[in-house]
Amino acid sequence: MLLSVIIPCYNEELVINETYKRLGKVLNELDLSYELLFINDGSRDKTYDILSRLASEDSKVKVLNFSRNFGHQCAVTAGINHCSGDAAVIIDSDLQDPPEVIVDMLKIMHEQNANVVYGVRKKRKGENWFKLITAKYFYRLLNKLSDVRFPVDTGDFRLIDRRIIDTFNRLEEKNKYIRGLISWMGYKQVPCYYEREERFAGETKYPFKKMLRFAMIGVFYFSKKPLQIATFSGFISVAIGILYGLVALITKIINPEALVTGWTTLIILIIFFGGVQLLTIGVLGQYIGNLFDEAKDRPEYIIGDKINF
Repeated sequence: MLLSVIIPCYNEELVINETYKRLGKVLNELDLSYELLFINDGSRDKTYDILSRLASEDSKVKVLNFSRNFGHQCAVTAGINHCSGDAAVIIDSDLQDPPEVIVDMLKIMHEQNANVVYGVRKKRKGENWFKLITAKYFYRLLNKLSDVRFPVDTGDFRLIDRRIIDTFNRLEEKNKYIRGLISWMGYKQVPCYYEREERFAGETKYPFKKMLRFAMIGVFYFSKKPLQIATFSGFISVAIGILYGLVALITKIINPEALVTGWTTLIILIIFFGGVQLLTIGVLGQYIGNLFDEAKDRPEYIIGDKINF
């Protein structure tokens, strides 16, 4: 069995050597062959230099070097597109997901004949309350909106077999929400529970802005319910407008002088209806923007250099 380990990297010079050592220690104790596939996502520090050195010293290390920063999901996609293994592990380079858990994942896959073993975080160390709360409720909200059931408290850390890899490589959409796509595929998927560690070194590469964009991809690529909510809001607005019109008409008939006042109500209604319209336009804009990205048909990433391929 050949196991591919897909490791996206962005400005990880402080941790990449330790990642290589930890992965090597774990995998060398297993009865299998392996390759370490590092994807340098346009790092601005010495990450690529370190990876080049590791690749020159160890033929198991393979490196894809992007021409610029394309993003975490594009880096993972490139790893899946280029891996040679019978199975592949997706793991970040920051060591928050312990490499030692790979042993448990392989055992679960073998014992339960699973196609996917996804990591479920029992505890998340070193993360602030805002990140913990938003992550917790985002996955639950996504499940409410989507027609596909997603496991909660998970990330991209998972073990996938060749069937999943081949199926993924046939998907042509550009803005990928990988954990969602793998759940959407079906097959047999089972959890592996573990405790997520603090970052070994460096700083998070997912600030609030990136988290928000990532969340929007997850929502708008896997659900049409925002459109349904916008439509429902439109109906509610029309109903309120009709009711208010009837009230105004009846008041005009009964007491014509009473309609001189009411500027506050008028302003409130204008703001309400304007807000609903802008919300609806925004939702439509997100879907149209996604269609625009797909229609351009640009590559998801550009590889500048390959090492040990």
